Amino acid sequence: MPLSDPDRLFDLIETLVLHHSPSGAEAEIDGFLLDQFKALGVEAWLDEAGNAIAKIPGRDSTKSLAITAHKDEIGGIVKFIGKHGRVEVRKLGGSFPWVYGEGVVDLLGDRQTLSGILSFGSRHVSHESPQKALQEDKVLRWEDAWVETKCTAAELEAAGVRPGTRVVIGKHRKRPFRLKHYIASYTLDNKASIAILLGLAEVLKEPAIDIYLVASSKEEVGAVGALYFSRNQRLDALIALEICPLSTEYPIQDGDIPVLLSQDAYGLYDETLNAQIREASVQIGIPLQFATISGFGSDGSIAMKNGHVARAACLGFPTQNTHGYEIADLGAIANCIDILKAYCSDVTTCEP
Repeated sequence: MPLSDPDRLFDLIETLVLHHSPSGAEAEIDGFLLDQFKALGVEAWLDEAGNAIAKIPGRDSTKSLAITAHKDEIGGIVKFIGKHGRVEVRKLGGSFPWVYGEGVVDLLGDRQTLSGILSFGSRHVSHESPQKALQEDKVLRWEDAWVETKCTAAELEAAGVRPGTRVVIGKHRKRPFRLKHYIASYTLDNKASIAILLGLAEVLKEPAIDIYLVASSKEEVGAVGALYFSRNQRLDALIALEICPLSTEYPIQDGDIPVLLSQDAYGLYDETLNAQIREASVQIGIPLQFATISGFGSDGSIAMKNGHVARAACLGFPTQNTHGYEIADLGAIANCIDILKAYCSDVTTCEP
C-alpha cells in the first residue's frame, strides 16, 4: 500500500505527532526517523546541528538537491520555577497560550517527563483579580499563564525540570483527529512535511541527481539546522516543504491542491526553479496553487537570503489554524510526494 493512501498517511503522521520534538530537544523523533530511513534501505545520519539526513544517490552525482522538512515543533520554554510547583513559561517559536487552552502539557525534564496543567486562573472573579481583564479587554500572553505541577522543588529538580526545559502539549491531547479526508492535529507544521520526506525515501529509487532528504532542526527558532547544512553541503537547489496558511488575505483555497510560493517575509523564491516544479506537476496532471505570503519563512527562503543556496523553492499544503490545531487535506500532502517524485526523476527539470 503506497504512502499516498490516506489511511496509511494518517497513521504515519499520527506516529510522528506523538513523538515530541520541540526546538533544540528533538532526540525523541531522531531515533524514529533514522530507523525509518534505514528500514527503507536509505543511508541516513545525524549531523552536528541535529539534522536527520538521508541521501539517495542520483544518476548524475555532480549535482545535488536538498528537500527539507523541519522536525522541530513550537511550544514553550521554562523561564522560572516558583513556589508550590508553579512553573512560568515563555514561548518557543510562534506559540500562543490561548491556542493551546488550559490543559495538560508535558515538561521534558533532563531525567523524566512530568505533566502539568497550563493554567490561566479562575473566571469567577471581579476587577480585583488580574484574570478579569483576560475575560474582557486583554489578550492572553505567556506572562499571564503558568503551569501547575503540584510537585515540590525537590521533585522538579530530580526530574531535571529547570529554566530552559521545553514544554509541549501533552501527548494525549496531540493525537490527530480524522475529518473525512482531512487530518486535524497540533504540529502538522513539521510532522506532515516529515511524512512527505519519508514518502520520498520510499519511492525515489534512481533520481536524476543526488537527493538529500533533510529533516531539519531548530527551524522554528531561525532555520538553524538548514543554515548549517546548506553552508557545509554544496547544493544546486533547495526545496522546503511547509504548511501554507489559509486566510482571506491569500488566494489559497482549501483542498488537495498543493501551493507553490513566489515570496515570503524573507524574500523571493527562484522563479526558474518554480517553473521547473510547475512543469513537473503538469507532466503528472496535478495542479498547483500560487501565492505570496507574509508573516512566514522557510528553510528555503532563509537559506537563500543568507547566500547559502543560489536557488530555493517552497512547496506546501493548504492548512487551517496554522501554529494551532491545524487541519489539512491528506490528498494535498500526498500530492506533494508525487510532484517531487516527478521533479527529482526527470533530469531535464533539474537543470538550471
